[in-house]
Amino acid sequence: MLDLFADIERDCVISIPQSQKRPIAIVGAGAIVDVAHLPAYSSIGLDVAGIFDVNTDRAQDVATRHGVPRVYASIDELLGDDRVDVVDIAIVPWAQPDVVRQALSAGKHLLCQKPLAPSVGEAEELAALAEASGLKVAVNQQLRYDEGMAALRSMLRRGWIGDPTTMSFTVNITTDWTAWSWLVESPRLDVNYHSIHYLDAIRSILGNPTTVFCTGSRTEGQLPIGETRSISTLIFPGDVRAVVHVNHENRSRDPEATFRLDGSEGSIRGSLGLLLDYPHGRPDTLEVFSRTLPTDGWTPYPVTKRWLPDAFAGPMASLLSWIDGGPTAPTAASDNVHTIQLIDALYRSMVTGTAQRLEE
Repeated sequence: MLDLFADIERDCVISIPQSQKRPIAIVGAGAIVDVAHLPAYSSIGLDVAGIFDVNTDRAQDVATRHGVPRVYASIDELLGDDRVDVVDIAIVPWAQPDVVRQALSAGKHLLCQKPLAPSVGEAEELAALAEASGLKVAVNQQLRYDEGMAALRSMLRRGWIGDPTTMSFTVNITTDWTAWSWLVESPRLDVNYHSIHYLDAIRSILGNPTTVFCTGSRTEGQLPIGETRSISTLIFPGDVRAVVHVNHENRSRDPEATFRLDGSEGSIRGSLGLLLDYPHGRPDTLEVFSRTLPTDGWTPYPVTKRWLPDAFAGPMASLLSWIDGGPTAPTAASDNVHTIQLIDALYRSMVTGTAQRLEE
């Protein structure tokens, strides 16, 4: 197994050749940039040339602590920096589309925060604008690059569990929403801003579903106005199914954050340690049961990286490779449109109480 796991480990490595590295500028200096983007970029030797935030003091503090050499006074100053042709946008979702349009007009390649846009129509518009401009635009759906997810995908691709049949995420946690005041007031909450991670990861493994059903609800006395509990069912061609079950109002102090992929010849299961003690996190886990190897029961895979910050290097590394002539980034804007279409269908289902079909 050690030799086989060595192959899986190689598939999970996030790295980029020196020849593909380009100076990056970041729009936004919030907590996620501080604790995830910048540490992840540093870990693979990327050059962050400067940062801008509407709160200049915060931008200066983040820049000082991470050794970022320049704090821009405005978006225009950032976009006018000829040394930079890659911009990482990490701001509130309703402000992102206008910055995307400005940056594309300035000739910049982009890594955008998820979701790409608040609506399907605007996401399609931005993806088309990127295509027409010839510039590369990707979205920071970084759970795809979490080591557990990457190892699962590698094991599946190598035939360890046969053909996939069912995938599930079960998350039962307590979330302190006060860290994101804008989320407290958002009518769309869990599915749009949290479960989107799991739904996008499922798409990266099973493809696009044909039909979906979702129910969302609130808990009496909760602070946010949006749904904090959701159950999403995804139907794929043939007999393949997926379920995402999330509860943010766990009051019993027994957090759970697990995933599982079943196949015709085995199963893979694991946990997302980040959610068990957010934002500090605990180690992730991954195990495989295979009739094709075969394993001796459930065999642990040694996960050494974490979703935060390590996985955040993945979307940027794949974008830089794409810019340099490599394959299209897995989280390209055109792909993220399908994730947003899925999210939109789930909310239609939530409102109507009926299953929703997605366009093929």
